[in-house]
Amino acid sequence: MSELPFDAARLDALLADHGVDVLLATSPHSTRHLLGGYRFFLYDKLPSIGLTSYVPVLAYVPGRRDQAFYVGAGNEDWGTRAAPIWPEVHNVSWGAGDAAEHAAGLLRRRGLDGARIGVEAAYLPAEALQALQTALPAAQIVDAAEPLEALRAVKTADELDLIRRSANANVDAMLATFTAVRPGETTARIAERLRVEQTARGLDFAYCLVAAGPRHDRAPSDQRVGVGDIVSLDSGTSYRGYVADCVRMGVVGEPTDRMLELLAEVDEVQQAVRAAIRAGRRGGDLFEVAREEIARTQSRDRASFLVHGTGLLTHEAPRLTATGSPRYPAAHADDPLAAGMVLSVETHIADPEVGFVKLEDTVIVTDDGPEAVGDHERGWNVIPT
Repeated sequence: MSELPFDAARLDALLADHGVDVLLATSPHSTRHLLGGYRFFLYDKLPSIGLTSYVPVLAYVPGRRDQAFYVGAGNEDWGTRAAPIWPEVHNVSWGAGDAAEHAAGLLRRRGLDGARIGVEAAYLPAEALQALQTALPAAQIVDAAEPLEALRAVKTADELDLIRRSANANVDAMLATFTAVRPGETTARIAERLRVEQTARGLDFAYCLVAAGPRHDRAPSDQRVGVGDIVSLDSGTSYRGYVADCVRMGVVGEPTDRMLELLAEVDEVQQAVRAAIRAGRRGGDLFEVAREEIARTQSRDRASFLVHGTGLLTHEAPRLTATGSPRYPAAHADDPLAAGMVLSVETHIADPEVGFVKLEDTVIVTDDGPEAVGDHERGWNVIPT
């Protein structure tokens, strides 16, 4: 019997802590993680099926691998034949409610119709939840998002390699974009250039925030870039599902002394926080390090800092602050960082004359300290005039 692609003992313990008898994973990130990277290609980007949607269901019973099963789409044999997966496969469903009904029937056959069932509430459509409740009236349905997030927080060696590749390729795509930009181009065109460069490197484009010149609005638009303008590229992208969220700075022509000063201030904060990252350190301490460093800068009143976990999601555990963007509870601020966690560290200064100056770095937590990936060309990248 092949080894499972995740830490089963850790998952079993996490589910036991939350009183979960059966796990039904339905999110793209959790099913991908539990299946060792598998995702059905046909509905990966367009999950709609008529008036319903593609929702795969992976059922896992702690300590009972033999009772696990996967409910996929009626045409998903195309996917599971090409990339076999470890659980018992039932490619029979044509939508969210249908998948839930089939899963409920399989649970009844296993004598689990009265179990405490953990689901991913944010990724279980109402029609699927209603189908489960109707088919399994004796079951108790609870949210199991937190144990799944905790499982994903510490990456395997293979996952870390995917994140390294994602980060390196993302930065390379940004550098190629800076090289191709010309004065007069719109920020929307620049964002499209970046998408093409990322795709050419095997990445899945997610978004590109572009700030140009002294404006701080980062939505791609018809704003045109002129000589002397800065260009900030902030983009999340993924390789086989694993996200690298990076920022690099460009300038049309040579950077001014003020530009050099601002980016140096940003980098001082970044480097101070990065140096503080190591396994065993309280995660919330990183914000105190950033506050102390920002207080030393000339631009302290216009500086902002954030650090967040990343992996199969742009924001996942460890969640270290409740005041960032987007907002969520700081559930792990008092917990020690663990080797294998991945952090996205970001600092920006919104200068009224120069514009939006920012760096964002992907950093792996190790027992010996930080490992920054995709860490090249963090200075001013000159855009030809």
